Amino acid sequence: MKPILVINPGSTSTKLAIFDNHQIVAEETIRHTAEEISSFENVISQTDFRAELIEAFVNQHEMMDKLAAVVGRGGLLKPIPGGTYEVDEAMLEDLLTEKYNTHASNLGGILANTFSKRLNIPAYIVDPVVVDEMNALAKISGLKGINRRSVSHVLNQKAVAREIIETESQKTYETSSVIVAHLGGGISIGAHENGKIVDVINGLDGEGPYSPERSGTLPLIDFANLILTEKLNLTDIKKLIAGNSGLKSYLNETDLREVEKRMNDGDDEAKYYLDGMCYQVAKSIGEMATVLKGKVDFIVLTGGAIYSDYNFSKIAEYVEWIAPVKAYPGEMEMEALYNGALRVLTGEEAALSYGTINLTEVGVK
Repeated sequence: MKPILVINPGSTSTKLAIFDNHQIVAEETIRHTAEEISSFENVISQTDFRAELIEAFVNQHEMMDKLAAVVGRGGLLKPIPGGTYEVDEAMLEDLLTEKYNTHASNLGGILANTFSKRLNIPAYIVDPVVVDEMNALAKISGLKGINRRSVSHVLNQKAVAREIIETESQKTYETSSVIVAHLGGGISIGAHENGKIVDVINGLDGEGPYSPERSGTLPLIDFANLILTEKLNLTDIKKLIAGNSGLKSYLNETDLREVEKRMNDGDDEAKYYLDGMCYQVAKSIGEMATVLKGKVDFIVLTGGAIYSDYNFSKIAEYVEWIAPVKAYPGEMEMEALYNGALRVLTGEEAALSYGTINLTEVGVK
């Protein structure tokens, strides 16, 4: 199998890697200054700028004529089932017009398509954040006209679930039940059943545990009173619950390393709110265990917060009675993108078609 180029664009960086035979043969994280990014009108207008940097990276490693495929991080698209998607015209249209909102990850499919056309090789995206495999009951919110949404760290959640299942058991991801909690600046917790995320704690919309910068679930009457008292608009509310809440509101700190250092230096308040976050994560894991009717093969804790032995052990002590608890610190997004493309190229899976997915097929009303 020839090498595969992986492109993972973020708001201030472009992560690049070339994989060959399951090994990274070249990688680089290109940092973009605030001045560079602010010089562009919007995310999409950064395409040529980032493409030139990617081209220089590939040429530096003399790989331009050796690539079998290119795969980019999936962006904000319509709700779709999980899997590897070939970049098609319908997908490009939605990304280029930012039909489902703007985000740097939208450039993943666009940049993959750029090199696909240039080199006459296939372009893919894998498991974007909008993957929706939730069962019908999970979408009920409790108020007519509002449905729960499936938004989570899908790419990393599915990747670490596969990794743990394949290394720790005789099962496959498609025949297992796993709970994955991704703990970063935001927290998402998914119930994975037979290869699908059938329910998810969506921290972006204000569900579940608080995180370093997100509120999680709030008492609604008190929150409504705050909105009215402070005369908050929708933009204010989004910034509050998904950027200025959680540990930031309690401790004026989002770096969990600093919070743990303060705790170890005797700061009881830091310990109190860090323990509270772990407690709420554990409660949400219990909720997902109920979704799986108690039949759980593994609980996987992943994300940057799990570099801390304290956070891992604090959560595990609440939930280890449910199933074995495994740690996968950090994330494996680049590997997940590569493996998704590889499964298609080797015939293990068929590439999915974005343009043929009907919103009703994933339960969107």
